[in-house]
Amino acid sequence: MKKGIRYFLLVIVVLFVLITGKLLWWIFSPSVVIENLNDNYINIPTGSEYEDVRKIIIDGSLIKNIKAFDWVAKRKNYSSFIHPGHYEFKDGLNNNDLINLLRSGIQTPVNLIFNNIRSLEKLSSIVAGQIEADSSEIIDLLLDENYISQFKFSHETVMGAFIPNTYEFYWNTSASGFVERMIDEYEKFWNKERKDKATDKSLTIKQVSVLASIVDGETVRETEKTRIAGVYLNRLKRGIRLQADPTIIFAIGNFSRNRVLKADLQVDSPYNTYKYAGLPPGPISIPSVSGIDAVLNAEDHSFLYFCARADMSGYHHFSKSLREHNRYAYKYRQALNKRRIMN
Repeated sequence: MKKGIRYFLLVIVVLFVLITGKLLWWIFSPSVVIENLNDNYINIPTGSEYEDVRKIIIDGSLIKNIKAFDWVAKRKNYSSFIHPGHYEFKDGLNNNDLINLLRSGIQTPVNLIFNNIRSLEKLSSIVAGQIEADSSEIIDLLLDENYISQFKFSHETVMGAFIPNTYEFYWNTSASGFVERMIDEYEKFWNKERKDKATDKSLTIKQVSVLASIVDGETVRETEKTRIAGVYLNRLKRGIRLQADPTIIFAIGNFSRNRVLKADLQVDSPYNTYKYAGLPPGPISIPSVSGIDAVLNAEDHSFLYFCARADMSGYHHFSKSLREHNRYAYKYRQALNKRRIMN
């Protein structure tokens, strides 16, 4: 009888050790497996429940044993502490540490990058590809006059509110959170030094953004931007129409154009700087930092004209007289014709 009790107790002890060992293995053994280091992040959308998180993990094939994850998650009551965001799964992480990470809400920021953007629609699309906010939510805000007017912008000028750069964001940032962060960055960018330079050029900071966007549209050569900015400032001072081809392309809405035609110059738009004097009502793209600084630090010269070189190098000839400019323009048109660039 005593021998039977000893065997029974031994079996109980062995079972206890086995079960405890299995549970400890489930909790503390390496669980996360990263086969592709480019896929070691998950995004948990706002409003997610446990089954949503579970599906994201399964679809990403990020852990060895989903049952073990479920067991630990239940014991730690993770379903009551689900936080949206962007989380990094490190190779070899155990279930205990993984659940603690997800419960904590300590997400990894994402680097939001944008530059060379010609429209608010394109900006919204690019930003929505990097944070949780939907592109339609972003564009709706940017076109809402009541909303953007609180920041002293209109739908014509709001493109100037976005300073191209790389910014750290939490992935679950809302559309309004994105816009308001960008307004803060705009205020930081326009420090006293830049504001004073704008005043010295007899320009408001919004006008600087408009002119910078035109300069960006005229050249890909950074070394020429300050000189081109100087040409446009000279024309503004003398009351000469800017006659900037990039504004025509913006007005007709065809960014694939390689050549501005005479018919295009008749478009009835406030952005037609061949028809209307002064600056257009807003930027024709999101101005680059180099474009803005080119306007603020424009060359002091007497050039009034410039024309792309016929060698298609991307550089320009600068002229003080219309006669000289017309010679360069003729050579450039011939080069376009020779290459059969007709529109």
